[in-house]
Amino acid sequence: MMHRGTSLQDAEKVAIMVHGRGSTAQQILGLADYLNLTGFALLAPEAPGNTWYPYSFMAPISQNQPHLDRALDQIDQVVASCIAQGKSKEQLYFIGFSQGACLTLEYTTRNAVSYGGIIAFTGGLIGEKLDTTRYKGDFAQTPLFIGASHNDMHVPLSRIEETEQLLQSMNANVHKAIFPDNYHTIREEEINWVNQHILS
Repeated sequence: MMHRGTSLQDAEKVAIMVHGRGSTAQQILGLADYLNLTGFALLAPEAPGNTWYPYSFMAPISQNQPHLDRALDQIDQVVASCIAQGKSKEQLYFIGFSQGACLTLEYTTRNAVSYGGIIAFTGGLIGEKLDTTRYKGDFAQTPLFIGASHNDMHVPLSRIEETEQLLQSMNANVHKAIFPDNYHTIREEEINWVNQHILS
């Protein structure tokens, strides 16, 4: 795991940053140059071989095992280390892109509580079909952002909409931003929105 920013001991807020497929912890930490993360401890776990799980997030869950369970456990260990340092869940902010956004949403929705914020740049909940029995808890109006293209090559809009509905049913305060392009990227408009509404 890589660490940047304020020390975990001294930070008032913690950003857990989850990279995408083929990327690295160092690359996702580079987002800190654009996001309003002054004073945050920035923690970025790294996937073995730069991939959290081998197949599409829309594949049957069984096809992505045991990698998916290991990835979820890796995020859980980061959360546990924050709690061990005296942080509350409300001081934790999750930020993920692409495969990392999917993993972020999957982890937080399986463990829904009042977090500081959840930011999913192009992602949705994992599985061929959404198995609602996996998800439990109450987000207690945690601010949650999902942004994506209306026609992303990896993340269908239908799954983003299903994800949004499930998150809202679990009391998340969801803001969804869908853009009329075909880019698999993080846009300036997304950065500006999360800086103003979640990271301010």
